[in-house]
Amino acid sequence: MSVNGLAQKAYWRRKRKKEIERDAGQIDLAGIARVRGVTARKKVAAKKAAPAKAAKKTAAKKSPAKKASKKPALWRRALRWLGGGILAFCLFLVVFVGIFRFVNPPINYYQAAEWFRHGELKRDWEPIERLSRHLSLSAAAAEDANFCKHYGFDFEAIQAALDGGARRGGSTISQQVAKNVFLWQERSWVRKGLEAGFTVMIEGLWGKRRIMEVYLNVAEFDTGVFGVEAAARHYFGIPASELGPQRAAALMAVLPSPKKRSASRPTAFLKRRARAIASGAQTIEADGRAACFRYG
Repeated sequence: MSVNGLAQKAYWRRKRKKEIERDAGQIDLAGIARVRGVTARKKVAAKKAAPAKAAKKTAAKKSPAKKASKKPALWRRALRWLGGGILAFCLFLVVFVGIFRFVNPPINYYQAAEWFRHGELKRDWEPIERLSRHLSLSAAAAEDANFCKHYGFDFEAIQAALDGGARRGGSTISQQVAKNVFLWQERSWVRKGLEAGFTVMIEGLWGKRRIMEVYLNVAEFDTGVFGVEAAARHYFGIPASELGPQRAAALMAVLPSPKKRSASRPTAFLKRRARAIASGAQTIEADGRAACFRYG
């Protein structure tokens, strides 16, 4: 090859090298531009995401408080269990009391204690339809003249008892049934509170006629003598269905002190009280205050 050919060949090599270098430079500039564009977009995205990151950081700072708030969950669970237990107990009491609307109450604590103490218990249950109607009338006249007008508590009678220095009782027949069936005889504020609760339940679940029936069958009329059927046979030797107004009034006159009074051997005071009860029974029947329990 001649010298001119070699020179020409070297020329083209240099030219080609320059073209390659120029193209490479252009590629680098384009790459740098793309990198710069990506970086700019990332900056824009970072600015937009800044509030979200700040919120996340705030949430992260508050997360220990959330963990701390979970600690009292034990107390909340304990309160829920306590509330559930109280509700279950109340439902049990409602069912327990409601059963005795249809089932006659068994021997209670006081009757069992009297039986154990004296070795004898007279107690013959009779439905109210088989009893003399004068018994329920006399019971209302003697113990609770407004029995059909109140819902378990006679506040006028309670106020009268307070004004009289508690010399006379202010308990209604409903309250006495609650005490005689479910509680004990000794007076205390605890018993009074429980008595009020049971009174509300039997008024709502039993009805007036059933309350009167239970009262006539659980009231005490002498030592170890409970219920009007046993009392009628004990004092007069006849069933309670055959009692007239005078004997029914005499029987109710021994209340509220049956161990100190006798229906068959009445004192002058008991005779006056029995006459007042018989008169009150007629009044109650005439003015409609016996409508809630009247039968026969």
